[in-house]
Amino acid sequence: MTIAAILTGKGNEVICIETSTRVGDAVQLLAEKRIGAVPVLENGLVAGIFSERDVIAGLLREGAAVLERNVAEVMTAPAITVAPEQSVLAALSLMTRRRIRHLPVIEEGRLAGFVSIGDLVKFRIDKIEAEAMAMREYIQNA
Repeated sequence: MTIAAILTGKGNEVICIETSTRVGDAVQLLAEKRIGAVPVLENGLVAGIFSERDVIAGLLREGAAVLERNVAEVMTAPAITVAPEQSVLAALSLMTRRRIRHLPVIEEGRLAGFVSIGDLVKFRIDKIEAEAMAMREYIQNA
């Protein structure tokens, strides 16, 4: 299974912010949408990712003053990305190795979606449960 299959079920809508967005405004967006990260765009291209971890690191370094900075100053960059044709297992492996929880999906240089480790794990669990159910039905009807 591929990342494209996840996006088919989840949809391609992505909440994004610009590099010039104030950190305080980005934090408010994360809280309102109940999400842990957003891709950061500059001229329509992914410049990085802004996450809860970036907020915490900024607060530790600068205190509340970080909330007045632009996200470009505190985001994680460059963003680690995947292509739609990449397998779910390869993406999970990448996330585990790099200790990240979100991946922008890039197609032909543009943002095509955004997946979280939760999206990938849910997809895998659903697939395993469907296979188990098919196996039980096969055994019962044999």
